[in-house]
Amino acid sequence: MSRSEPDGLAARKRRATNARIAASAARLAGEHGVAGTTVDRIAADAEVARATFFRYYETKESAIAEGITCPWLTMVTDAIARQPSHLPAKAALVAAFAELAHEFPAHRDEIWELARLTRSSPTLNAWTMQTYHRYEHAIAGLLAPRFPDGDPRPRLLAVLAMGAIRICLNDWVSEGGSLPHLISRTLDAITVE
Repeated sequence: MSRSEPDGLAARKRRATNARIAASAARLAGEHGVAGTTVDRIAADAEVARATFFRYYETKESAIAEGITCPWLTMVTDAIARQPSHLPAKAALVAAFAELAHEFPAHRDEIWELARLTRSSPTLNAWTMQTYHRYEHAIAGLLAPRFPDGDPRPRLLAVLAMGAIRICLNDWVSEGGSLPHLISRTLDAITVE
């Protein structure tokens, strides 16, 4: 394998180190809050040097936000990718989130803590909003084959879906209830013809 090959050993090690730092940052922030989580603590937990931390992230908030959002992006995109190609885009999206709802009880406390945590810091909230754009881009890419080339609806549907998720998370954190039910009801309200 050449050094420039995307899946070479060096690239895999970089991705693994990046993921380990982000996971440590998110877990520590969940345990100690953003203020109680330091770069030194994150680096020690991830078993990297402080300088290595800064090769991957500019701030502790960016590492925390990456650790919070990336695992969920993978779960969402994997669920959408598993939907049969004959389903219309909105139906595939609704089915993917219904599939994720079955896994919700196992992740409820973690999702609650992460949703609360991302709203506890203006920096974390802003970074998380940027991450939602990554979700939108990934979702639009997965939905695009269900539409004619150049159709704006995959992007529109992705933006509406992520807007729905943000609304539901905000309502759930402030008012409680069933997050899967809120998401299902909100996604059902989307109309893209």
